[in-house]
Amino acid sequence: MRYIETLRAGERISQVYLCRQKQTYLTKNGKPYDSLILQDKTGSLDGKIWDLNSNGIEDFDALDYVYVMGDVTSFQGSLQLNIKRITRVDGSDLDPVDYLPVSKHDIPQMYRELTNYITGMKNPYLKELLEFFFLDADFAKRFQFHSAAKSVHHGFVGGLLEHTLHVTQICDFFSKLYPTLNRDLLLCAAMFHDVGKLEEISRFPANEYTDEGQMLGHIMLGAMKIQNQIDQMPGFPKALATELIHCILAHHGELEYGSPKKPAIAEAIALSFADNSDAKLETITEALSTVQEGNLAWQGFNRLLDSNIRRTSTPIE
Repeated sequence: MRYIETLRAGERISQVYLCRQKQTYLTKNGKPYDSLILQDKTGSLDGKIWDLNSNGIEDFDALDYVYVMGDVTSFQGSLQLNIKRITRVDGSDLDPVDYLPVSKHDIPQMYRELTNYITGMKNPYLKELLEFFFLDADFAKRFQFHSAAKSVHHGFVGGLLEHTLHVTQICDFFSKLYPTLNRDLLLCAAMFHDVGKLEEISRFPANEYTDEGQMLGHIMLGAMKIQNQIDQMPGFPKALATELIHCILAHHGELEYGSPKKPAIAEAIALSFADNSDAKLETITEALSTVQEGNLAWQGFNRLLDSNIRRTSTPIE
């Protein structure tokens, strides 16, 4: 398979990709053409079909796997594929991971690391609540495949799991540094804090906001999901339930960042710091991922980090 990151201008390729987007436009002369975004796990490629009436152009839609033949060209500094032939292919024998952005870490291993935290839980109610979700086979499959965002950070297969594991690990560190924190409550909240993203964002390959996501958001969806299950558990302490739901509602830290409540207990503060730390560090990591080591040029203003950014100088061995 020729991955997109290996393509070079001047090549003719015949390859299967995922058609991420498809739109029809008109040239200056009024002739229709299709503009595509083709994708695999290494990146995306702009594609153009200039002759829609060609015998080699068959019907297909966005989010279809397509076989394409065309010439790789360079346009305004970026690669573009001039498509001569294209046809929809049955994706049943294809591995979706080859066509989607995916975590660089071992996904099953990350899930084992995350669920290992459940084993050490002393609170029986929180332990049972976590087991109901994370030890369920269907939930585990969805959680491991899902992204944590459409594009901001961790927007790849395994992204939700990777982010959740990192936040939980940071919270575990906090609990050791500050023994007054309720470790079970904090780690449970960390594992659940973004569970609403399973409903907020659709599954790959679409990875788009759902109607529920647009109207309610993952914070509310997650709180509702957990509260609904708590309501089915006889004897679950009311105060503990309120504290857990509060942590989920307050995990963005500030009202202007989407949290309906600001943190009011120590565990909610710790969770908001852990979530913000991992999100921002992943954001700058992704933003600088294509900048070569040693390149200290300023990369321009990053609206997500609210700052002009650049790489750090190479450390002395």
